[in-house]
Amino acid sequence: MFSAQGPIGVFDSGYGGLTILNKFRELLPQYDYIYLGDNARTPYGNRSFEVVYKFTLQAVHKLFELGCPLVILACNTASAKALRSIQQNDLPQIDKSRRVLGVIRPTVESIDSLTQSRHVGLLATIGTIKSQSYPLEIQKLYPDIQVTGVACPLWVPLVENNEFNYEGADFFVKKYIGQLLSQDPLIDTIILGCTHYPLLMHKIRQFTPQHIKLIAQGEYVSNSLKDYLFRHKEIEHCCTKGGTCKFLTTESIEKFQESASLFLSEQIHVNSIILE
Repeated sequence: MFSAQGPIGVFDSGYGGLTILNKFRELLPQYDYIYLGDNARTPYGNRSFEVVYKFTLQAVHKLFELGCPLVILACNTASAKALRSIQQNDLPQIDKSRRVLGVIRPTVESIDSLTQSRHVGLLATIGTIKSQSYPLEIQKLYPDIQVTGVACPLWVPLVENNEFNYEGADFFVKKYIGQLLSQDPLIDTIILGCTHYPLLMHKIRQFTPQHIKLIAQGEYVSNSLKDYLFRHKEIEHCCTKGGTCKFLTTESIEKFQESASLFLSEQIHVNSIILE
């Protein structure tokens, strides 16, 4: 059984998971964290289930090697395409005492108290939409809720190329929201099913009717983590509490620091690694 102590691992294929990490550190600042971004192979959204699973498992192995008793997949695509397989097939072989959690279930659990019309929209990457993970999870918990999803393939590039604050982004933000609401005008709650999308929040809000609630994942996932650690003392005991945060990337250090500055309000030290 794994009994050594270590930081909480946070993994994303790119930079969007930094929005989740920020919320973790706001709500649970006492813990140590390691953020691992597979930035050299991002985006995962258009990749096959097999490739996403392979890459995500490599990242989980690396974070386990670094002593993490708990790893959060702060990536909707990895959560949709790899989480279940890793939990069911790999963890029992690696170490039954460690845990890997995702961002989809905590987001879904928040839906019931937010929607009145029981019509929910989902804006996400192509991979997350194709996986049907959100509709399936929502159907399990709340079978009366109808879910309509639209893929937004250009939103992540807008964010990662620092184009999201310019007028040129308006067309693509308005386009996908319009597609979603034309498919189901009864939608009163929209899930932003990608961790990059909070950086577009001001524009998404601008082109979304005011009565529609927008769900950014960070708040719900961080509250879920807090609750999880409270309920699972055996895991919480293994999470070290020094208030530190380390950053790892498969991309160049300079590129990560430059792009991460869009998401973080601090100077960070980064190390480059290889996943295999």
